Amino acid sequence: MYPKEIEKYLLKVQKPGRYVGGELGEVIKDKHDVDVRFAFCFPDTYEIGMSHLGIKILYSLFNEKPYIWCERVFAPWIDMEAEMRAHDIPLYALESGDPLTDFDFIGFTLQYELSFTNILNMLSLGGIPVLSRDRHDLNHIVVAGGPCACNPEPITDFIDIFFLGDGEEVDLEVIELYRECKRDGKSRAEFLRLAAQIPGVYVPSLYDVSYNDDGTIKSVIPRDGAPEKVEKRVIMDMDSCYYPDNFVLPNIEIVHDRAVMEIFRGCIRGCRFCQAGFLYRPVREKSIDRINEECHALCRNTGYDEVSLSSLSSSDYTQVVPMLKKLNSWAKPEQVSLSLPSLRVDGFSDDILDEIKTVRKSGLTFAPEAGSQRLRDAINKNVFEDELINTCRVAFEGGYTTVKLYFMIGLPTETMDDVAAIADLGKKVLDTYYSVENRPKGKSPRVTLSASSFVPKPFTPFQWEPQDTMDTLREKQQHIKASIASKKISVSKVTYNYHDTDTSFLEAVFARGDRKLNKAMLLAHQRGMRFDSWSDCFSLQNWLDVFAECGIDPAFYANRRRDFDETLPWDHLDYGITKDFLKRECERAYASQTSPNCREGCMNCGMKKYGGGVCYEKR
Repeated sequence: MYPKEIEKYLLKVQKPGRYVGGELGEVIKDKHDVDVRFAFCFPDTYEIGMSHLGIKILYSLFNEKPYIWCERVFAPWIDMEAEMRAHDIPLYALESGDPLTDFDFIGFTLQYELSFTNILNMLSLGGIPVLSRDRHDLNHIVVAGGPCACNPEPITDFIDIFFLGDGEEVDLEVIELYRECKRDGKSRAEFLRLAAQIPGVYVPSLYDVSYNDDGTIKSVIPRDGAPEKVEKRVIMDMDSCYYPDNFVLPNIEIVHDRAVMEIFRGCIRGCRFCQAGFLYRPVREKSIDRINEECHALCRNTGYDEVSLSSLSSSDYTQVVPMLKKLNSWAKPEQVSLSLPSLRVDGFSDDILDEIKTVRKSGLTFAPEAGSQRLRDAINKNVFEDELINTCRVAFEGGYTTVKLYFMIGLPTETMDDVAAIADLGKKVLDTYYSVENRPKGKSPRVTLSASSFVPKPFTPFQWEPQDTMDTLREKQQHIKASIASKKISVSKVTYNYHDTDTSFLEAVFARGDRKLNKAMLLAHQRGMRFDSWSDCFSLQNWLDVFAECGIDPAFYANRRRDFDETLPWDHLDYGITKDFLKRECERAYASQTSPNCREGCMNCGMKKYGGGVCYEKR
């Protein structure tokens, strides 16, 4: 429960329900009965953090151990932070109300590069020294995992341990090691050296980085027995992998307020821009029976009447229709609706539509990513225009009137003709609606075109590619707008949204950054910069001032093409994907050549070494 002294300040802030705890399903333990206290910190607001599946899984997993008490901590919004700093109230956990200084582990999930400054701000607000070198005793171990841990170099001065890959096993192994070291009176340095021997654990303080005269990395040398390469952890059997049968139910409305069921990990597709599709390989599916059992338990225990079947590409589940039919055997009579996010255009069918529209009908979302077929081939999307149009026709005939289409601009090899083709595709989808004879009567269609800016990411075939400059991205954004206007389409029927180029530029800087950026991160924190993913707080000019003062050229990270033989900041981290495979895929992109998905043919990406999953299915 929240500290009593904050009660009088709650009415001064927006959404006080973010800060009080006491939710149904939270875990309360006697702190004197546990050996390890773990503060699971989400570096964004309560509404976003409570929607994240990873925190739901690990919170329940840790708390099933009688010797661990895991509690939740979220970044306070700027109004609440002002009250806390004004009245000397440290950042606290929702379950106990205790400050971060009472915890053995302070753990962060790294979902987005622009949350990095929030990590520093939360440590500072919780009374924890921001720099890892200023933390000396065997407590306050700051750990982090998640997708951005694949290149954690911009924040290595602040984090003691990074977890690479699936966290369910490696996290507990490190906590168990900590218990032993605490019992045996070992030092912090001894614990970190021992932790580095656990597969999937990266201790950045045990690696020395040197640079060439041109600013590129010369070498990364491990010390004190740390491995030369840290390999990600992979859980191959998803049926035996832990999954909670209950969630903490939020006090206030959150972004995704529903039950969530993970149906498989990984992706077979190999879209060349998509980091998640490579980081989470190989594909490992849960069985229908396990999915059914866990879904039903979640709905019974939480009372949710909607289940989101989560994966990177839900229609790629090999038995998607039988799975939906089995779930609907109880979902229909219990008035529970099923949703399939991340549907692919070429995986949508009448059978799927019939199963997901049974209780509630909302809009459908697809991601063609590029307007022209040539560019879709270059990025290996393997989606064709006639598939999209036919899919939209099926949806319109099934009673849907709203379709959202997601695109990227600034993709490698893109031309202005490719950009204009986004508007063409939107117009064709709209025309398809009016060509359907049995479309919904008395309703107007709405097609939304959303264009984000391409950000080159580590462990993708495009990790060497430059990001377009902000001026070029803005020009492309306006070109789409002009192309839509030239077709005289009603703005009430086709909506065009695009992302801010400034934040995409900063994301690209951090995504491919090295340890030199730690200096800039610290200075930004000292200047009060946080919530960079929120327009209320973000200022690119403030960041440019920080970079200038630190002698850093951000374009060196965002807008520079790298040579294939350059040592990259993350080359000492191993996510299973070989560099040779990524190079081959990049070269195929230049020629607009597609590659088969994992179930059509193996491209030797390196995942066979894990000994299971899609790599060993019969094709």
